[in-house]
Amino acid sequence: MSPTDDEAATSDEPTRQPRALSIDPTSGLYLLDGATPDPEALYSAGDLRSEASDPSRPLAERLAAYADIIDSEVGDTTLTRARNLEREFGMRQLYLKFEGGNPSGTQKDRIAFAQVEDAVRRGFEAVTVATCGNYGAAVALAASLAGLRCIVFIPDGYHTRRLPEMEEPGAEIRRSPGDYEAAVLRSQELAEREEIYDANPGGANTGIQLRAYGAIAFEIYDELRDAPAVVAAPVSNGTTLAGIHHGFVSLYRRGKTSRIPRMVAGSSAFKNPIVRSFLKRLPACEDLDPQKLRETVVNEPLINWHSYDGDLALEAVRTSRGFAENASDREMLRFASLLKKSEGLSALPASTAGLAVLLDRHAKEPLPGDRYVAVLTGRRS
Repeated sequence: MSPTDDEAATSDEPTRQPRALSIDPTSGLYLLDGATPDPEALYSAGDLRSEASDPSRPLAERLAAYADIIDSEVGDTTLTRARNLEREFGMRQLYLKFEGGNPSGTQKDRIAFAQVEDAVRRGFEAVTVATCGNYGAAVALAASLAGLRCIVFIPDGYHTRRLPEMEEPGAEIRRSPGDYEAAVLRSQELAEREEIYDANPGGANTGIQLRAYGAIAFEIYDELRDAPAVVAAPVSNGTTLAGIHHGFVSLYRRGKTSRIPRMVAGSSAFKNPIVRSFLKRLPACEDLDPQKLRETVVNEPLINWHSYDGDLALEAVRTSRGFAENASDREMLRFASLLKKSEGLSALPASTAGLAVLLDRHAKEPLPGDRYVAVLTGRRS
């Protein structure tokens, strides 16, 4: 029984007053019952950027601040179950690892920030890279937060919409005659000639890139508590897929997972060395004829006649008993539209190549009931 009003009024227990919230004028934080903050413990993103980019600060302080930026801004992207796609395609469990939550909207931030951190640690004052768009935007942002000069080479024939995102943080844009591979060569030559950090794929920093992309595998494991049956990803140079596989191999070796997932590679139809070499059952990744490649607005992020980490990606697909297939522009556009309509995700059409290949295989040869993951990146207008 609840006490009467008279009993409540004469109770020996003190009357409980509502706990008050107040706003601290210095920090802007909501504080409870007059609590006071420790001003020295409060850091804003501006504070971290200021410390990381200040060459007059001790190296240890710069690196610590930059590491905090990475931990707070890069990675830990969402893994969502695509129930509507499951229903439409008759799959048991399909998950989407959406890399659009990274600062520049793609998984490229993972290797861009990791390499800029390495550049700071090794005393470099500038970083260079060749790009068709996404990677350049990621490196430009990462370099600006560390106070490094950034030189980006872009092929003459490419018309990326991400140019303003490179220029705004202060990157120096250099147009390069020829294709992407020619731009990479010029970037590498500049790095060697002027002692600038080379952030291009396929070089001495491949280990750093694989470890950075391996974090995608760790995050998938953290959510699912085991490895899925399959991980599907788009491939161009092959670094992302090879890195994810590298991460799952590490987890398996340490006894964290019961298996290594089958790796599935998808790319623009007949325009990627990894897919072509797999389908032809070649022992190594074979270059394509540059004269036969034609870029479109849709497939441009995937087009290359030489995949810099192609052998690593090809090995990952084969050793995991995965598969690789082509995806047409029409298919990639269709799946980008379907993701927007069914799952509310605004995905870059080229990033749906892995998903398209996975679901196309399921339509032809139904895959067993299990958990499947497709890696996607965000669309930037």
